[in-house]
Amino acid sequence: MITVTFYYQDDCPACDQALAELEALQATVPHHLVRIDIARDEVLRERYGSTLPVIEVGPYRRQAPFERQDLQVMLLAAQDRVSQLEKVDQAGYQQQLAQGHTINSSDRLSLWLSQHYLALFGGLLLLYAGLPFVAPILMKYNQPGPANLIYRMYSPLCHQLTFRSWFLFGQQAYYPRALAGVPGVMSYEEITNSTTLDLLEARRFVGNETMGYKVALCERDVAIYGLMFLFTVFYALTGRRFRTIPWYLWVVLGMAPIALDGVSQLPSVAANLPAWVPMRESTPFLRTLTGGLFGWMTAWYLFPMIEETMRETRRILQRKFAIAEQVRPER
Repeated sequence: MITVTFYYQDDCPACDQALAELEALQATVPHHLVRIDIARDEVLRERYGSTLPVIEVGPYRRQAPFERQDLQVMLLAAQDRVSQLEKVDQAGYQQQLAQGHTINSSDRLSLWLSQHYLALFGGLLLLYAGLPFVAPILMKYNQPGPANLIYRMYSPLCHQLTFRSWFLFGQQAYYPRALAGVPGVMSYEEITNSTTLDLLEARRFVGNETMGYKVALCERDVAIYGLMFLFTVFYALTGRRFRTIPWYLWVVLGMAPIALDGVSQLPSVAANLPAWVPMRESTPFLRTLTGGLFGWMTAWYLFPMIEETMRETRRILQRKFAIAEQVRPER
């Protein structure tokens, strides 16, 4: 027997009329009727709210307006399709039908993820961007063991260079190289009394009581993941209604600034380069700005696309849950 999914809402005369037509067609084309009230879910309201009633039978769909003859033709076509599928592979079709009427743990997990993915991603981003700030706090309160564990955890993920990182509990929030030309602050060279650049030492150094202690992620990475987290909050609070930005805006506003700022300073950390090669060092402001732009634009590009996929997943699974609840598998 075919299964008919009927999307409706209360106070809908067209829905009442379609339901009466379906009940009248039971004698001609027997079917299981599964009713789904769209008022219970925002995704269904947005998808079907202006086209009710909507009727689905296998791959066929009708939405208002339609006549009883249209319904009968659709139901007969679905019935004939089922008959042909059973002739081709009855055992396989029955197995597929049983799976469509059975809810398993994978279905429940998929539905949960489709409903709560944004909170999950937001939590992971907050943890990833927030844990590096715990390391200097632990160092401040004389807990070097767990602090160094955090530094080691993030070491493969970030360069952790002293002169490109934030500091807590010290004289300054950052100690840029003299090459950056940031006025009014002590440079990395002044603090370390160094005339040559030792990148390994700049990675290993975590700070002291005078300078403060280094955050385990560099300035740019803090901005990237921090702004991605802020976008998840903004996206959730605004009802997830933003559409994804065009790819070229992501390239121009997100990728280009961070690439230009990052690549242009590479010669400044290389050794034995000719004198004619231009040297520059980015500032904490530029690292934060370009990293923040990249994080925000990347999240704006990705999350609306993910939301569209998750909405469709929720719709499919909600239909499957309704069928499993209202229809018993045929033996």
